[in-house]
Amino acid sequence: MPETALLSDLNDRSREVFRRVVEAYLATGEPVGSRTLTREMSEKVSAATIRNVMQDLELLGLLDHPHISAGRMPTQLGLRLFVDGLMEAGPVSPGDREMIDETLGDDSGNTGAMLDRISTALSALTQGASLVLMPKQEAPVRHIEFVSLAPDRALVVLVFADGRVENRVFAPPPGHTASSMREAANFLNAVAEGRTLAELRRSVAHEIEASRQKLDSIAAQLVSSGLAQWEGESSDPRLIVRGRANLLAHELADLDRIRTLFDDLERKRDIAEFLELAEQGEGVRIFIGSENKLFSLSGSSLVVSPYMNADRKIVGAVGVIGPTRLNYGRIVPIVDYTAQLVGRVLSGRKG
Repeated sequence: MPETALLSDLNDRSREVFRRVVEAYLATGEPVGSRTLTREMSEKVSAATIRNVMQDLELLGLLDHPHISAGRMPTQLGLRLFVDGLMEAGPVSPGDREMIDETLGDDSGNTGAMLDRISTALSALTQGASLVLMPKQEAPVRHIEFVSLAPDRALVVLVFADGRVENRVFAPPPGHTASSMREAANFLNAVAEGRTLAELRRSVAHEIEASRQKLDSIAAQLVSSGLAQWEGESSDPRLIVRGRANLLAHELADLDRIRTLFDDLERKRDIAEFLELAEQGEGVRIFIGSENKLFSLSGSSLVVSPYMNADRKIVGAVGVIGPTRLNYGRIVPIVDYTAQLVGRVLSGRKG
């Protein structure tokens, strides 16, 4: 890659200046001046010499300065070069590892609750927003309930075996009663046992036909229209987002960009793309600024890693999103460890 060649072309002094500018910027969020670097360089050099080196790095497109009197900060290209060639990612610290491990809890069969806790822990550890893409496989339906809200509005509630609860508002058939709603729910609960929502939707027409003499026509319409609210969603992955407020805490946060990012997260736009980013290769991937297709408008960075089931098939992903000034060296091993942990837990379960 051209970036790798660019790094190899730098002499030792230029490489050290570049590395120290990026590390200081990631730690403080502030541009770095030549005087600061004279105190940190491994060899004694003047501020003027460092300024010349920084100027050369700026001409190469690796550094930039926000205004004339300021120090330098890395460009997106500079951050990419640093992440690919100079960053030292250490192991996960014992404290971070313990906090992630504690998210497993005792409810080992409840994947949704576990992943929700993992998402919360990731956002707390990284001070960014965490994204956890739940497995595409559906949990079986445990219970279904119909609730009347008004003569022309009703709610259908689905409780899944992994603890997830979803509901939809829909227009019930005219003439429905509390009795017909109970009948519809009882019918569905009787035939739903062990089936996923997709399986239930595929078989419900046949089940209604087979029970035509026993099932009231209004109850049959309730069954069909209630389940239709999930049409086309059976294989959609589910994205858990935690820690949005952390994005506002960064002192250099551009509020317009953060607002755009919030809108993307709220709408959960292009969620399938999030998984595709991770499916292009095993291990952690880092997307910086405009490289990040999903959140490019907000200029954010995304650190993401897939996790696999027992068949070594990618079924979801975990990630952290924040400003380009993320502490990549710490966050990369945290995301990697979390993804591997989730994969091990899922692989140890049946189905």
